[in-house]
Amino acid sequence: MLPIEVLLLFTLASAALAVAPGPDNIFVLTQSALHGPRAGVCVTLGLCTGLLAHIAAVALGVAVIFKTSALAFTLLKVVGASYLLYLAWQAFRAGSTRIEAGNGPSLSGWALYRRGILMNITNPKVAIFFLAFLPQFADPSLGPVSLQIVQLGLVFMACALVIFSLIAWAAGQIGDWLKNSARAQRVINRLTGGIFVLLACRLALSRQ
Repeated sequence: MLPIEVLLLFTLASAALAVAPGPDNIFVLTQSALHGPRAGVCVTLGLCTGLLAHIAAVALGVAVIFKTSALAFTLLKVVGASYLLYLAWQAFRAGSTRIEAGNGPSLSGWALYRRGILMNITNPKVAIFFLAFLPQFADPSLGPVSLQIVQLGLVFMACALVIFSLIAWAAGQIGDWLKNSARAQRVINRLTGGIFVLLACRLALSRQ
């Protein structure tokens, strides 16, 4: 078991990282604002499920492949960038039509959950980030490092779940206003699409 002071420090660091603006919490925010907090929570659950794959990869040492293999990194990067461009296309397409309450491009909870998983798993930067971040808090003298990394990963996932859910709830409070403002919906959808395009370009141009 990790020392309580290490867990507290790691929890604070994880919370700060979850609050920092990024593609995940931006997507949770926009989906919650347009379709209610339930949509944001579904995306959040998907994102956290995707984290399990990265936690397992780091714990088993698989993530090292993506740091040392240019081919593996490039393939996953292309898949991630392509998926972000697909999300951008959907956002721009939604921006051309009015979004009514209970009608329009609102996705099911299961579809949003799957989207969250794909967004997280297809981002190679998450695996590399975990590879660099988690081992800093592990101590070989306290037992198997792989088990400590799993514990740290679960703490990080719990922080993300709580903070992203709070973002979903806060953004959902303005949902009624958005449902009655077609112009605001189009602006948010186009802004979201633009953000996804920029993120896709950034990911495509990223290096190991």
